Amino acid sequence: MKTLFIAIITLLSVTATIAQDNKNTAKFELGKGLDINLNGGEYNFNLNGFIQVYGAYRNEKDGEDESLFGVKNAFFGFKGGALHNKFTFMLEANFADSNPLMDAWAAYNLKDYLTITVGQKQTFTNNREMIMHEKNLSMADRSIVSQYFSGTGRELGLFFESKLYLGKIALKPSIAITTGDGRNSFGSSSIDVDMGGLKYGGRLDVLPLGEFKSGNDGVGADFAREESPKLLVGGAMSYNDGASNKVGEGHGDFVLYDKDGNSKFPALRKIAADLLFKWQGWSIMAEYVNASATDLKGIYTKSTGDQPLQPEEIANYLNLGNGYNVQVGYLLKSGWGFDARFSKVKPEFKETETSPLWETNEYAVSVAKYFIDNRLMCQGAFTYLKNPNFKTANEKLSAEFSVQIIF
Repeated sequence: MKTLFIAIITLLSVTATIAQDNKNTAKFELGKGLDINLNGGEYNFNLNGFIQVYGAYRNEKDGEDESLFGVKNAFFGFKGGALHNKFTFMLEANFADSNPLMDAWAAYNLKDYLTITVGQKQTFTNNREMIMHEKNLSMADRSIVSQYFSGTGRELGLFFESKLYLGKIALKPSIAITTGDGRNSFGSSSIDVDMGGLKYGGRLDVLPLGEFKSGNDGVGADFAREESPKLLVGGAMSYNDGASNKVGEGHGDFVLYDKDGNSKFPALRKIAADLLFKWQGWSIMAEYVNASATDLKGIYTKSTGDQPLQPEEIANYLNLGNGYNVQVGYLLKSGWGFDARFSKVKPEFKETETSPLWETNEYAVSVAKYFIDNRLMCQGAFTYLKNPNFKTANEKLSAEFSVQIIF
């Protein structure tokens, strides 16, 4: 942290010098960070971040009440471009996370229709809400669909993103090849060696009514107040060839074997379908996720190779089943935002004592006051969870107040 502080002070000092040169400019705007442009815009850098602090009260049926206060997110990012953004990069960390590195990638942008990225970034092979950055959510937390079928949404690998047009209709196809082991997964050169095979995935988004205003399809609320109706319909799928984490965003959480005692893991498949609609302050998001396992033949639960994995037993290791999420919001011109959602997850197999996924219903509402778009926000939220098959604490109620500033 001391090194980071010194680096920031040094950068600010250099910025003051840069601003004196007509070919070089430096500008800070709340919510957009510190922009530094060199050589008439040939090179650019941006220093940014956001902080979210919260206080919460939680109550479990037949359990003890709990009061919390803390820092939910503390992001600091550095991004830039060279040769008028032909090459771009991003480095971002969340210092409220025990493993702070979130994004670290470099990209080559071939005009407007193809971007090739290598590194660790937020993947597009998950559901729509998981594609949105943490600072752009309109609810206090991601839905249980996102939480139970994904992690942070970051993966390490190679990403191809494109954009095509058929008249007014916009098509956005994307393909990803990643390690399948989530964040900070650096293979055999790391002390924490990867497990299983690669993950292959893709997404296709169709915008039949034309594109949203810049960035408005990446935030929860309709800050741009779309003048005409805008609709995005998307679908994504992925195949993780050897998952050793319950959602396929980690590794080594469990070990299974072949008949010779060597590690052998099941494949995890995910399918997501979603839509996003916005118009004059209204926003509607609907999502469906299905996760299933395959390649179970020849897997044993013991290294002795004498206890084969039964088909339904895989549900003790992976989050398998279906999830639904529907969220509706309205943003007033005064900056007051109101959102409500219903989410449901249902496991593929009957739950056991060791199941990582249980049938759950979620009801949530939030009221937020936004200042200068989404750059400063105060939010109050209420969430009710119902787990019908839990023997104890099958009902949970939480109330939260949070403050977020994007700089």
